[in-house]
This record gives sequence, structure tokens and C-alpha cells, in this order.
Amino acid sequence: MGKKTREELLNMSKKDLKNRLTELGKNATALSGQELTDAMDEAKMIGEILDEIKGREELMAAARAAGADAPLDDGGKPGESGEEPKNQARAKSGKALKAGASTTYKAKTLTVNNALSTENGIVMPQHSSTDIAPTFNNVSSLIDRVKTVPLPGGETYKRPYVKSYGDGAGSTAEGADYNESEPEFGYSEIVREKITAYAEEPEEMTKLPDADYDVVVEDSVTRAIKRYASRQILIGSGGTGRFRGIFHNPTEESKQIIDPETDITTITAIDDGTLDEIIYSYGGDEDVEDVAVLILSKKDLKKFAKLRDKQGRKVYTIKNHGNTGTIDEVPYIINSACNEIGGAANTYAMAYGPLSNYEVAIFSDIDARKSEHYKFKQGQIAYRADVFMGGNVVAKNGFIRVKNPAKSS
Repeated sequence: MGKKTREELLNMSKKDLKNRLTELGKNATALSGQELTDAMDEAKMIGEILDEIKGREELMAAARAAGADAPLDDGGKPGESGEEPKNQARAKSGKALKAGASTTYKAKTLTVNNALSTENGIVMPQHSSTDIAPTFNNVSSLIDRVKTVPLPGGETYKRPYVKSYGDGAGSTAEGADYNESEPEFGYSEIVREKITAYAEEPEEMTKLPDADYDVVVEDSVTRAIKRYASRQILIGSGGTGRFRGIFHNPTEESKQIIDPETDITTITAIDDGTLDEIIYSYGGDEDVEDVAVLILSKKDLKKFAKLRDKQGRKVYTIKNHGNTGTIDEVPYIINSACNEIGGAANTYAMAYGPLSNYEVAIFSDIDARKSEHYKFKQGQIAYRADVFMGGNVVAKNGFIRVKNPAKSS
């Protein structure tokens, strides 16, 4: 499709610019990597140019509105020779504009919320948006993809799982005892953790025009809770009243649902064999899992995307959908709690497995409250939110983890 330069875009008509923007949108699903970045940059430039065109159109409309009541030079009728003071004022303004000087109009001429005067004396309308532009997403969708169990009012939750199905079957002599082959069970314990968030805003914020700042502040405390919980799914430290994360290794071996011996510690850089190493290292000896998801950092996703073969072709086919996507059709989720491959020694960089192997127990709803009384004297409005929830891995070796190796001494 080819990226157009700003100069090329400036030479296009308004209609052609809109058609170009529509074309970029239709091709978005087929783009990835640098092509997607170029398309996004071009779309942004088109948006800026269209905004400039709109601004010029509004300015021209304002100028026309200001001259709509222009006096008629028609003898003793309204016009330069009219005797009424308002007609004389109009004539004076008209002459000043023709001569290139500045002039002013009555406020009723232009109906605007605010006005911005340029150095040339032209009054331009200054509008306030009715919404607030959001910043980048800071909540991983991991919290929405793992299994959740609603347990309102509960304290703890125990989930049994199979450690092994038993492998004792074998040949037996006549009259001898049967071979023992009993399955072995374990349980995953989930304890509740109280998660809270708090924010304040000056009361003046609620009085600002148009945009609802109040809603943004209130929403931010619940987003903060989701962000925290999403990270704890990976790095929860365990213990009393804490999430037990996928990367957590309990000191007691009996409580280790994921065996640390299964960790992959041989990957020091992302190459053309990294994904295969992870996929085929996970699961039992008899099959290859096909419903698993790779959890990684954005830095490592970038490394997958930039990898090229000797002919300069991309090694991996990556499709991005915000926080999620696929690498060679293997689903992935970005989570900033993951370290990067080649980073600090003995730190976890990735996890791979079915997301149903991690459960989050919800012991209460998110309770969000607003108070105008707590700091009434200071004119501050307070917001707080809290929830009781917890999480743990609920399947034996439910995930395989990629860990940066220890530094050699």
C-alpha cells in the first residue's frame, strides 16, 4: 500500500484524505510490524490535516458570520451614510478591515464558550471537548482471561487437583497380589487478600465545563485494583492474605504446585527455536497441549517481531490485538510483571499454559465509594475502592516457566 508523506497528503483534497483514511482502516487487519506502524503514523497525519482543514473552515464561517450584517451603501438607508451610531460603527469597522487594521465586534456576533485572540486581532473560537482523551492501557487482560470463582463472604477456597494418575499397572503371576496404581491428589489453597485504592481531587475539578473529570478519577481507583490483581497472578508472593502467583515458589516442597525443576533456564536470547522450545517442553510425554497461552513482556514480544532470517524475512508471524494476539498462531498476553529474556539473573520472563489452570476467587464485589465530607474543609473529594480476592495455580505443573539463568561465578 505504501506510506504517503505529509507533503503528498497536503496536496490531496478533503474527500481524498477521508477515502485514504477509510482504505487504511480496511487494510488494518492484514498489517503487522513496521507496515502497521507506518499505517498508524499516516492515519495520525491525516487526522491532523483534517483538523487543520476543519479549523480553517470554522474561521471562515466565523468571518462570514461577522460580516453577515454588513451595511448597505444605499443613500440614507443603513450603510456608511446611515445616521444611526451602529451603522457608523459598522462603516468604521469595514474600513479598518479593508485597510488591514484590527477591529472588534460585539460579543453577540460570535457565540463561543471561550475566545482566543491572535496577534492579527482575529477572534477564534476555543471549544471544550465533552470527553477526556484516555492514556495508554495499563491493565493486562490476564485478569479477565483466567478462571474466576465467585465466593461472596468466603475466607478461603481449596481446589483439589490430580498429582498423578498412577503408573503401577503390570504383569502379575496367578494368585499374586494386584499391582497398586492409585492416583495421587493434592489441593490448591486460595486465601483472600484485601486490595484497596484511594484518590482525591479538588472540588474545582467537578465544576470544569463539559468533560466529566469526576468519572475519570472514580474509574481510576477500580482500574488500579485490576492492574494490581493482574500482576499478582504472576508475582504474588504467597503467605497469609496474599495471591500465590505463577512465578511463586513456596519454601515447602509439598506446597509447590509447579515443580521448579521443570523451569526452562536454557533460553538466554530469543531466536528461531525459542517458541518451539517452550511449546514442546510443556505437558506430559504423550501429547502436545493446544489450548495454552504464552504470557510475556512487551519487550520480548518486540524481540520476536524483529527477528529476521538470513534472507531478511520475518521469522515469526505476529498478529497484534492490543494486549493480546498470536505468535505463529500461538496466543499471547502481555503482562508487565514479566521480566525480559536476558534480563536480571534468576528472574522469570515467561509462562506458558492453559489459563484455566489459574483460578481467582472473588470473595466480594469491588466496593467503590465517593465522599465529599472527609476533607470538607480543604475542599477535597475522596474516592476509595476495595475488594477481597485471591488466586493460585490449580493444576499440577499447570504452567511451564521461562527463567533467566543464574550468573556463572
